[in-house]
Amino acid sequence: MRDSVIQATARQHGVVFTSFFALLLSLTYFVPLSAISEVPANLQATEVVQKAIEYWRDDSSKSRSQMKIHRPDWQRQMEMESFTKGTTHSLVRFTAPARDAGSASLKVEQEMWSFSPKIRRVIRIPSSMMSQSWMGSDFSYNDLARDDEIVQYYTHRFLANEEHEGMKVYVVEATPKDDAPVVWGKEIVKVREDYILLEHTFYDQNMEPVKRMETKGIRMLGGRLFPAVMRMGLIEKPQEWTEIEHLEMEFGADIPARTFTTSFLQNPRL
Repeated sequence: MRDSVIQATARQHGVVFTSFFALLLSLTYFVPLSAISEVPANLQATEVVQKAIEYWRDDSSKSRSQMKIHRPDWQRQMEMESFTKGTTHSLVRFTAPARDAGSASLKVEQEMWSFSPKIRRVIRIPSSMMSQSWMGSDFSYNDLARDDEIVQYYTHRFLANEEHEGMKVYVVEATPKDDAPVVWGKEIVKVREDYILLEHTFYDQNMEPVKRMETKGIRMLGGRLFPAVMRMGLIEKPQEWTEIEHLEMEFGADIPARTFTTSFLQNPRL
């Protein structure tokens, strides 16, 4: 494949952020407070969601993380490094354990590719596979690919405010526009007033909650408070979940354009 940044040619449907993903020890419970002050008149629900995405990713970022997949009878842990540029470019490469090291996923716009060192091939992820599990986790390829779709393809409105650690929490309901290429009936996000994402719940077409991503730990990373530990899981299977814990973060990182190419995806030594 050509060693150049790939231009997206197709849109795929699908969660957050996910720098992935955009993507974090104990969740402080949310306290509904009807008496919390009103949302400022000049603050729009869409703006809250957009600022949460911007806070998460910045203009660019580099991170080192670990992913823990938990099941009732077993647990698996992997380590990875990630690179992002805006909301359109991201690369995630696994570094441990040995059996997963070298496996990687690349996102450019709404296109995704994966690389497996076992078969030494770069594979484009078609739309029919975007809902499948990513690396056996509770995250899907869609969860890695959609980032700002919740802004572009949804309308937003405030629900009742809540409070978290003495700070206001904006609860925003996101409803797909009529022509939106998405699979969810609606989404509800909880964003703290400092724009840290606390919770993201996905509802099916019958408006039943299907899965939820929760912030499980907030700490200083890269010079800012950050949702360091996030857990994703199906609501009907609370004993099964995947946590991503960010260990190191660098925001505003200088990342070469070649990082987001299929050549670099396959061979990071280029």
